[in-house]
Amino acid sequence: MNQETEENMYILKNAWTSITRNKGRNILMGIIIMVIACATAVSLAIITSANQLVKSYENKYAITATIGINRQKMMKNFKPDGESSKEQMKENFNAIESITIDDIEKYGDSQYVKNYYYTYSVGLNSSTIEKATSDSSNHRDMDKPKDMQNSADFNLVGYSSYEAMSEFIEGTYSIKEGTISSDFESNTCIINSELATYNNLSVGDTITLVNPNDSTKTYTLEITGIFSDNEQNGMNMFSNSTNSIITNTTVVTNILNENTDLTGNLNPTFVLTSKDVIEKYEAELQEEGLNENYSVTTNLDEINNETESIKNVSNFAQTFLIITLIIGGVVLLILNMINVRERKYEIGVLRTIGMKKKTVIQQFVLELLIVSIISLSLGGILGSIISVPTANNLLKSEIETASNQQEQIKENFGEKKDDNKKITQPMNGVNKIEYVSEINAVVDIKILLELLGIGILLTVLSSLTAMISIARFSPLTILKERS
Repeated sequence: MNQETEENMYILKNAWTSITRNKGRNILMGIIIMVIACATAVSLAIITSANQLVKSYENKYAITATIGINRQKMMKNFKPDGESSKEQMKENFNAIESITIDDIEKYGDSQYVKNYYYTYSVGLNSSTIEKATSDSSNHRDMDKPKDMQNSADFNLVGYSSYEAMSEFIEGTYSIKEGTISSDFESNTCIINSELATYNNLSVGDTITLVNPNDSTKTYTLEITGIFSDNEQNGMNMFSNSTNSIITNTTVVTNILNENTDLTGNLNPTFVLTSKDVIEKYEAELQEEGLNENYSVTTNLDEINNETESIKNVSNFAQTFLIITLIIGGVVLLILNMINVRERKYEIGVLRTIGMKKKTVIQQFVLELLIVSIISLSLGGILGSIISVPTANNLLKSEIETASNQQEQIKENFGEKKDDNKKITQPMNGVNKIEYVSEINAVVDIKILLELLGIGILLTVLSSLTAMISIARFSPLTILKERS
């Protein structure tokens, strides 16, 4: 055994002897380090799990952009001063060029867009079926002025693809009989079950739609499926979609091409590559010639709202972690200073018998590392036990706060509280998302390694003062003061 090995074994033996001899002080320091380790483990587990959960939500629910008329901008310079101003407003509105399918294809051909789809709708009458409704209101294109709206019994809605059928994806609509045709160019349709019952229709039957302004223009569609509307419609006899007939955009496009007197309503949706490209895509649309009276809106706020509670818990955990490390570091620093001061005579004796400063410092640091590793291990085990319930209690508090805020808003509108009613926010352009009810804040190997690294770093930093003090001590002076 060489001299260096013997010296290391001697340092280790002395360090362990010192730890066992000063049990009280080391137990106190161990408890403090264990508490710091436990708090750090819980905080790291919450932060890691929350960040993973937020990221998974952002990946699961795509960022979508839609284009609509910027009414706020149009109304900004509008000064109502009689009929003349109203007529001017109508003229300005009518002067806006409608978005075409060619525009959608151009805007969709972008490096910032993964996919795009759209709906195309138009109001029509029918010569073979009757409108099912409990009131006298007709379908209108609500995005158009009254003098431009098509007054019709039925709303023919065309979808460009399955991705565009958000009502079926979200579960608002569901097929009851038959199926949705996979051919998005065929003269087929699906109808509401209430409309089917009202007119005694079934899968395989045909319906004939008519131009409200020209009864000679007729279009026959085959019913391939019947859907039900799962959304409640208050006290109304029929659902909102009762008189909606669903088809594909090819059918609607052909009808509008043959009937220039009819006005279609085109609603595009663009699936963006990430949230980071929103501003770039808006700028690109302006360069592509998008009318200034149109604006681009996304569903980013809705997605962020659903993960807000998780982010709040993560931010709280980060703040708590920083405070814990600062306070823990200061406490350990003070304890090390007291430890060195109490063992000043011991240091003087060791230095007098020939032990080098470096060796004395190594012994003191090794003592602290042994106590720290044992305490960090115990703190990590304790943290793994309490991390999950702690995270879920914090999240529960955040959810209750958010729910109470929404209940208060409902009360402001005169609605009564319903403690049994679950508060959810509707999503535009993505599947509906419910509040996250739990965080799986498990302390895994990665977190334990991070904990060990932070603990050792904190231990070394807190022992710097002890190292400096030992290096500056004069053994003769210490022994003289002792005598």
